[in-house]
Amino acid sequence: MKKFGMGQAVRRVEDQRLLSGGGRYVGDLLPEGCLHAVVLRSAHAHARFALSDLDAARALPGVRCVLTAADVADLGPVPCLAPLANGDGSQNHLAPIPVLADGTARHVGDALAFVVADGLDAARDAVEAIAVAYHPLPAVATLAAASVAGAPAVWSEQPDNVAYDTTMGDAAAVDAAFAAAAHVVTLEVENNRLITNYMEPRGALAQWAGDDLTLHVSSQGVHGLRDTLAKVVLKVDPARVRVVTPDVGGGFGTKAFMYREYALAAVAAKRTGRPVRWLADRSDHFVADAQGRDNLARAEVACDADGRFLAMRFDIRGNLGAYLSQYGPYIPYLGATMMTGVYRTPHILVRVRGLYTNTTPVDAYRGAGRPEAAYLLERTVDHVARTLGLSPVEIRRRNFIRPDQMPYATPVGGRTYDTGDFDGHLTQALASAGWDGFADRAARSTAAGRLRGIGIATYIECTAWGDGEDVAIRLEADGTVTVRSGTQSNGQGHATAYAQMVSEHLDVPLESVRVIQGDTAEVATGFGTGGSRSIPVGGVSVWRASADLAEKLRLLASDVLEAAAADIEFGGGEVRVVGTDRRMTLADLARRPEATADRVSGAGGFVPPDATYPNGTHVAEVEIDPETGVATVVGYTICDDFGVVLNPLLLAGQVHGGVVQGIGQALLERTVFDAGGQLLTGSLMDYALPRADDVPSFRFETRNVPSTTNPLGIKGAGEAGSIGSCPAVMNAVVDALHRGFGIPHVDMPATPGRVHAAIRAVG
Repeated sequence: MKKFGMGQAVRRVEDQRLLSGGGRYVGDLLPEGCLHAVVLRSAHAHARFALSDLDAARALPGVRCVLTAADVADLGPVPCLAPLANGDGSQNHLAPIPVLADGTARHVGDALAFVVADGLDAARDAVEAIAVAYHPLPAVATLAAASVAGAPAVWSEQPDNVAYDTTMGDAAAVDAAFAAAAHVVTLEVENNRLITNYMEPRGALAQWAGDDLTLHVSSQGVHGLRDTLAKVVLKVDPARVRVVTPDVGGGFGTKAFMYREYALAAVAAKRTGRPVRWLADRSDHFVADAQGRDNLARAEVACDADGRFLAMRFDIRGNLGAYLSQYGPYIPYLGATMMTGVYRTPHILVRVRGLYTNTTPVDAYRGAGRPEAAYLLERTVDHVARTLGLSPVEIRRRNFIRPDQMPYATPVGGRTYDTGDFDGHLTQALASAGWDGFADRAARSTAAGRLRGIGIATYIECTAWGDGEDVAIRLEADGTVTVRSGTQSNGQGHATAYAQMVSEHLDVPLESVRVIQGDTAEVATGFGTGGSRSIPVGGVSVWRASADLAEKLRLLASDVLEAAAADIEFGGGEVRVVGTDRRMTLADLARRPEATADRVSGAGGFVPPDATYPNGTHVAEVEIDPETGVATVVGYTICDDFGVVLNPLLLAGQVHGGVVQGIGQALLERTVFDAGGQLLTGSLMDYALPRADDVPSFRFETRNVPSTTNPLGIKGAGEAGSIGSCPAVMNAVVDALHRGFGIPHVDMPATPGRVHAAIRAVG
């Protein structure tokens, strides 16, 4: 095993640069003559509007450009790339995002005008100088409100607010199983809307050189963004557009998309002949960036007399917001394809509807539909156990898909699980969490006036499917190695992970590997980062490219050192002939006249034949103060199956981060709109995020079974922590409330007010 290669828990090589202020983000870019942009946003959730005093705003000192819908009428809208048809194949109304709203605003924060000035204050002054005459229209802000017969229509073309309505599964078989069931159990749950709140808000810097555009943008992948911006919105040749993403301070799915401000900055830069920079502030983020989750769902489970699942029905409604974001319609559907979970339920029927509301568009947020699916299923499984008088452990063990049933074709969603030992990691997690000692801990909590609960979630998710990646690699004249990859780091540690792949083949220090991402001029192709694909897809491509380079360098070294290629080995930045003192540094090898470009360059690619299916068990333990309703996570254990592990340290960091986000959703985060669509949680004064003292230390273990759909056996891991955490925490909360007060259900987030109200309601 190589010192820095696969499986080694090496520290991140990029941290020294980032922690010492060496990071370079979009906000750090300020070319000479740069102008600053501000967006005029709607104050109403649904209104006809008219802009006036535009000439006065344009005449203010320092103002260089004011764009309205009329000024960008020749542009295409920001498209939805994943529209879904109805179950009968018909297509409902599609609502792409206009670059600027034209006469009707459909959510608070909708973009009405784009103002560019010499300085930020001047741009803000001009925004304030524009008069907006609003004629408010009826609005709907929640799924419940949008679903009521006769509710106000977000789009008159779609009076029932339904963007699509589709079903998967065998309805007749499900109905027959329910008719024969000994028990039928029903549960309705809400999956609360989230606002991403990454550390670095979005930003863009547009510059033209003649007819060539360079756009610096904080994103999760430059190639798809370039193509959408060029082909669909600006309607120019993509070859004339260069998109560059420097360092990124968090993405979580929300930075994967094309946004209207990127096109507006490009148009303004063209018109003014100067660079234009737009940087979102936190208020922009709360109303303009795609938001996450926001589902209402009903589950029905048919069981036999022994609690074995016969069939399940799910009815899922997803809030899509006022417009269809890039992948917005697909997210609830993607979750629906995972409603089998880890259980061998013979028949499943899932109805999925996407609805319009007068709110910010909703799209992928860490996990993108799979956390919603796992939450619905794992909350329901616990509810079935409680209703039937079984333990949450026993109900799962009676219904798990067994390892000897793999590969397992799911009855809904067209999934085939290749590997998994669900009872194995459940058993390990229970032992590590001290499940058998819970009664003693609960008794001590009761003596102290607290309620204690324990909860389980056993999940499976799909990752790393779809498009492949191609990687180029080169040995440079100074002995360093350059990797060019189309994935995009948002803080995950790609520079370290990919360097480990290189080191596995060339046995070089990680610091000698340079990873280039996020530049369409430097990297030929790429599908960016999302769906936990960077290591299972991008990493495999780096592995193959590194192997290709290693083989070429062996052949080169065999010529130079006059030895058989099979006798050439790498080590410590050198090539040497095994068993002799003949050696030379990689730098010396790269500078040899024989070292032509083709002999010091490698390439590799990988297109996944199917998804990988990471899975695991989370066990959460909570204490609740019945006097205040405050729920505290006091213990947390994870046992996951991620297949072959590249770097245990990076893996633990990914899981810890995802779990914290899940705890935030379960206990704290809540996006609230009033009945008129006004956002009431529009700042960090109103929207609670988890802090360090809101989470415990985590016990993280793995019980890995290699993937068979990935050449290295790797399974995606970037989203898993957010998938198992919400149901584990909420099952623990409900367990505590049920033990103490007989309360069978509470929705996320289990805030002190909500928990206290539930306790008061039962006396």
